[in-house]
Amino acid sequence: MKSVFQYLMDVRAERGAGYFLLIDPDRKNHGILEDLVTAANEGDVDTILVGGSLFMDSKFHERAAHIKKMASIPVILFPGGVYQLGPHYDAVLFMSVISGRNANNLIGEQVISAPLVKDLGLEPIPTGYMLFDGGGNTTVEFISNTRPLPMNRINMIVAHGLAAQYLGMKILYLEAGSGAERSIREEIIQEMVKKVDLPLIVGGGIRTPEDARKKVESGASFIVTGSVAEESGQKSIIKEFADAIHGG
Repeated sequence: MKSVFQYLMDVRAERGAGYFLLIDPDRKNHGILEDLVTAANEGDVDTILVGGSLFMDSKFHERAAHIKKMASIPVILFPGGVYQLGPHYDAVLFMSVISGRNANNLIGEQVISAPLVKDLGLEPIPTGYMLFDGGGNTTVEFISNTRPLPMNRINMIVAHGLAAQYLGMKILYLEAGSGAERSIREEIIQEMVKKVDLPLIVGGGIRTPEDARKKVESGASFIVTGSVAEESGQKSIIKEFADAIHGG
């Protein structure tokens, strides 16, 4: 049986790039979740990411289960903490926040999570997570207690990416943060592709299909959007992103 990671690599090889729709289940009723998952199923999205930085009620796992039940594409946990682990996913981005110096997010949460990931039978995808300064203060910056990388320090950014590669990680996630004023610069993506041999997930602050396409043309392997689909209130925007990312 094909692994989720191999599925992602096949998507990249066959389609040029993949599209991840990020759904934060926090405080969303089942109707909203059904609309988002239906739009993903019908809008040529390749994978659903489930996750968020905060729990504001006790129904995260119930909603995650509802997403998994409805989805016809792989569902991957994009964890904000060990408490989000559960059986309702095909895989988990097993992340280390390599851009920060908070030991808990580099290795502490991972040690606590590892036995649970094994017990749940989740496929772990070793992921180097790099948080960038996209303007404004993002929730993940506060929760992770890490300083984001400045986008003008490209040599330092590349050094972090190489470290992730040499540590054996399989994928890099370049994140400007939810609601960021600026997305990851194309120059950063281009330089990372030149010098780091890992697929790149790029997310945060990507508000238009045209912007998503620029990231792909710069070398991004996967594009993540989240709040833009909810804010627009239009299912069609998801298909527009998918077409742009896949080169349609």
